Amino acid sequence: MTIERMPMEWGLRSGAAVAAVVALFGGYLVADAYDVVPGMLTTAEPWPEAAPFPTAPGAVEGPAPAALLEGLPDDAPVPDSVEVQRLVSDLARDKRLGSRVGVTVADAATGQVLGSSNPDRLMTPASTQKLFTGVAALLASPADRTLDTRAVLADDDTVVLVGGGDMMLAAGHGDPDAVNGRAGLADLAQQVAAKVKITGRTQVRVALDDTLFTGDDIAPTVASPDIAAGYIAPVASLGVNVGLLSDEYSDNGPRASDPGKYAAEAFAAALEEEGLETAGAVVDQTAPDGARVLGEVSSAPLGEVVGFAMQYSDNTITEVLGRLVAVAQGLPGSNDGATQAVISTARRLGIDMTGARLRDCSGLGDGSYLSAEQLTDLLTVMVDPARPELRSEAVGMPVAGLNGTLADSHGRFTGDNPARGLARAKTGSLPQVRALAGTVLTADDRLLVFSVLADAIPADRSVGATWIYDDFVGRLATYSAVAPQGG
Repeated sequence: MTIERMPMEWGLRSGAAVAAVVALFGGYLVADAYDVVPGMLTTAEPWPEAAPFPTAPGAVEGPAPAALLEGLPDDAPVPDSVEVQRLVSDLARDKRLGSRVGVTVADAATGQVLGSSNPDRLMTPASTQKLFTGVAALLASPADRTLDTRAVLADDDTVVLVGGGDMMLAAGHGDPDAVNGRAGLADLAQQVAAKVKITGRTQVRVALDDTLFTGDDIAPTVASPDIAAGYIAPVASLGVNVGLLSDEYSDNGPRASDPGKYAAEAFAAALEEEGLETAGAVVDQTAPDGARVLGEVSSAPLGEVVGFAMQYSDNTITEVLGRLVAVAQGLPGSNDGATQAVISTARRLGIDMTGARLRDCSGLGDGSYLSAEQLTDLLTVMVDPARPELRSEAVGMPVAGLNGTLADSHGRFTGDNPARGLARAKTGSLPQVRALAGTVLTADDRLLVFSVLADAIPADRSVGATWIYDDFVGRLATYSAVAPQGG
């Protein structure tokens, strides 16, 4: 192998070049170190360690929450029973109320009867009877339970609408802030259409499964004129606006003769709006077990539904609640099953129901009998702190002069009535019958329960009886251990 010798001058030139590069690079490093040119080196002091992330004022733990309103004092004095009895006796002797009057006033905390007249006389309770149905509903199911309306697929092309007890559906979209109209059929139709269209299908049949309840859809004891006036709708497992044919809610007015079918037709129309063609009329069909669920909408919680029934004395919703109680107890979802379930619930609470008779669950029909004592015994259970599951009904009764059937717009607790805002009660009204049962707070902050029944009022004095009741409750509200008032 021959090795050629490099010329000496090339080596000298190469060494000079390397020296120049080293010198140049060394200068760059120096410049970098002094931050003259960009680079990784620096002679500056290192950046200080980052301060901890500041704590936002909103993230600071605040003070423990405090109640805005204190509870009632445990040591509030009980009204003088002599004074209360005098007031009760005066009311019972008032000829304007007729010959049959039953009254009971008791201390809510202890159950001590402070005044009574004919307390165990069985009388027509009218809509105060709804208190028993509401209590039974809340004991049969949790207050946060919802009533669900489902749509399921059957026979590949049939959508079956399955009622779950919600007769307060909206025909259109539901309102999350409403009780009547919380769930909407248009919302259900959207869910169904989205799943059906994925399959490429453009046409479906609509069927109705309204089999949750059985028997008469209106109690046989309800008078025909009351049905014609729209004070009640046929009970169904689903309905729009409590069966009313109008868009607005009212306690009476024209109702659908078949609320379930009416709701199913509204659902079919909503499917059409979503681009699905519906073939033929709505038919009745029981949903097959295990059918695929295409959509579901839920009512307001049961506690709110019970409150609605109490506030507006809604007969239809109360009858629905009664039948739901029957179903929960394993009884037929019929009128007879419902009344049996409501009475048995009251007995399990320790209320002596001797002689009590319920012909329906709302009090609209003829032939129901309860006593003033049975009503106050129920109210004592309702307000018992050991029964929190019943609180939604206890506070859901109308407030004197402010809302529901006790609003001053109905002529109740008007002006300077002392019980205005301090009493909650369920009303009852039928021809020659007036009833009122609830709670009232005395001037000493003692909670009382009371019930007043009169079922033989002269026909021309029924309206005036409500004002007599309001005055009686107002006098209860003024009682003080320091300065008893009344009479």
